[in-house]
Parts: sequence; C-alpha cells; structure tokens
Amino acid sequence: MFKNEVVRQDIDISVKTQYLQEQSDPDNNRYVFAYSIDIENKGEKPVKLLSRHWIITDDNDKVEEVRGTGVVGQQPLIEPGQVFHYTSGAVLTTGFGTMQGSYEMVSADGEKFAAPIPAFLLSRPLSVH
Repeated sequence: MFKNEVVRQDIDISVKTQYLQEQSDPDNNRYVFAYSIDIENKGEKPVKLLSRHWIITDDNDKVEEVRGTGVVGQQPLIEPGQVFHYTSGAVLTTGFGTMQGSYEMVSADGEKFAAPIPAFLLSRPLSVH
C-alpha cells in the first residue's frame, strides 16, 4: 500500500493470466507470464491511476517489489462506470508464483487512495500444487 492513504472499495480489479510458453525457457529458469487487468470505477466520480506497487513472489519465496508511475506508460482517467483494460507481463525464475499489490489513485476532488490488487496466481499449465 501507499503511505497514509485510505483504501476505497469502489474500484473493482479483475485479473486473467496466461503462461507464455514460446517466450519461456525452463532449462534456464525463465518463465514468462502475461496478465490482463480490468479496472472498473464503480464510484460516482472520475479517478486517475497515478502509480502501481507490485509484490511478486516466486515458488522459492523470492520476493520482488516493483513500483512505478502509471501502467503500460499511461495514467488513465477512469470515468464512473468505465473499465480500463491493459495487458502486461512478468518473468519468474520458477514456474509458479503470485502477484499482488495496489494502485495509487486520485479522485476528481483530489483525494488520494489505494486500490488493492488481490493476489493472483502465475503458473504453468498443470503445475498448480
């Protein structure tokens, strides 16, 4: 989470993941995943996504934190009822891991808040244990 920020529940975040076999190289401990995210504004005011914070954990319990401005080079303004969709990726050294985090957002009236991203699984097909 971002420091000193409230968490609001009017932002709905859903995630779909995919293992990218053609870009992965298991012999060299390289596993590539794509994730597609939908961010829906269920509130009554427009919100702008300012930055992201990811916590990525592989199957060896190695944790990597990633912080950055916006997502995929954008800081989208999401109107009430609107869904912002984007796809990005992650590379792990194991065929199994998780991601979770939060987006720092600001409402039209200037209130900054954190929108939590629930934990989701990154795994090769048939590898969940």
